[in-house]
Amino acid sequence: MSINPADSQIFGTLYGTDEIRALFSDHAHLQYMLDVEAALARAESALGLVPAPIADAIGRAARVENLRLDYIADSTRRVGYPVVALVKELGRVAGEEAARYVHLGATTQDILDTALVLQLKRAFTIVRRDLIAIASALADRAARYRDTPMAARTHLQHAVPTTFGLKCAVWASPLLTNLERLDEAAPRILVVQFGGAAGTLAALGANGPDVVEGLARGLALGVPDLPWHAQRAGVAETATLFALICGSLSKIALDVTLMMQTEVGEISEPHVEGRGGSSTMPQKRNPIASEYILAATRAVHALVPVMLGSMTADHERSTGPWQSESLALPQCVALTAGALAHARSIAEGMTVDTERMGRNLELTGGLIMAEATASALGASMGRAAAEAAVARACNRSIAEGAPLALILRNDPELRPHLAAAEVDRLMNPASYLGSAGAFVDRLVARVAALG
Repeated sequence: MSINPADSQIFGTLYGTDEIRALFSDHAHLQYMLDVEAALARAESALGLVPAPIADAIGRAARVENLRLDYIADSTRRVGYPVVALVKELGRVAGEEAARYVHLGATTQDILDTALVLQLKRAFTIVRRDLIAIASALADRAARYRDTPMAARTHLQHAVPTTFGLKCAVWASPLLTNLERLDEAAPRILVVQFGGAAGTLAALGANGPDVVEGLARGLALGVPDLPWHAQRAGVAETATLFALICGSLSKIALDVTLMMQTEVGEISEPHVEGRGGSSTMPQKRNPIASEYILAATRAVHALVPVMLGSMTADHERSTGPWQSESLALPQCVALTAGALAHARSIAEGMTVDTERMGRNLELTGGLIMAEATASALGASMGRAAAEAAVARACNRSIAEGAPLALILRNDPELRPHLAAAEVDRLMNPASYLGSAGAFVDRLVARVAALG
């Protein structure tokens, strides 16, 4: 097994996606750093700090295919960062004259941080796309099963009737909130990093702020108030945001896992031949996608403290906390992407067994309608007396193994308050769904507004 299963040829599709692996590959990371160097040369050229032909030469040279990767790897092992070798390689390819202008006014962390922000910008787009897709699929199911009764469960016990449509809406709603969080956080997080040796940009004289703005424009990033070398709230916020997304997905995964139990059997993950199978039990269809969502969530939640710890940075360049970010943040992104992919497969392909939902509603012999019965009796008996009477009836139903309806009809205390037809009505789960339909409609409309 690989040190990081998300990078494994065997396990990779379970813990991540090819799309995210490509985004955080060595090739992509180096290319993003080169993109920053090229954009920096162009920004400085616009201010007359770099001759235009030189900036063009740097831009043409800034392709990862032009670099000697073995040289960069060897240098990184010795130096501790790849930027020193990358700058030398970029200068070598661009030419001796251009080499004098490569990386002008920048420091290693400027390039690494801004390259990371470019990766996160793409990651945000991917995560946003998948959140919308999952929410839309769940909204479609919420609308389809808007009025389909099923047992609501509290403390894993039957509570009162709900609808499968509302359950899907409850799964989808936090995803929309996470979309809002993502959009609100983007302007804070997706900003350029450029501060030079210690955040003063002294090497560029009075041109520093203008270079920052030009660099940000060239990379389609925001402009921060000041360099954030030792202020790591943005990257820490990214990790916590992805942890919240995974947490929302884990709620779906846990519910699906419980609803797939043999004894429940109300829904199942999409199945293809061999999916969720066992090496010894050919009948098994395990909730594989849900299991990996839960695993990814635990890992992302465990990595968040590493990212929060990176905020404790010493002076103008941290000694260790910053370096730990590269151990945690790419994994947070990869695992979140993997969890989203699994959740999307569930949302779009789950099998729903409404007949089983109906049969499960009957498992308690009408006890699931106890609250409905007490509410109906409250008008004539008073709330406290009604609840006490229904509780006694429920206890008799459980003790005698008799349907609640039979107990109610034969209870001398309740008979004056409940006609036989009223008992039949009260035992119908579809008659006690409250505002479930209205809540579903609200969620569906909210998803539709996404366009």
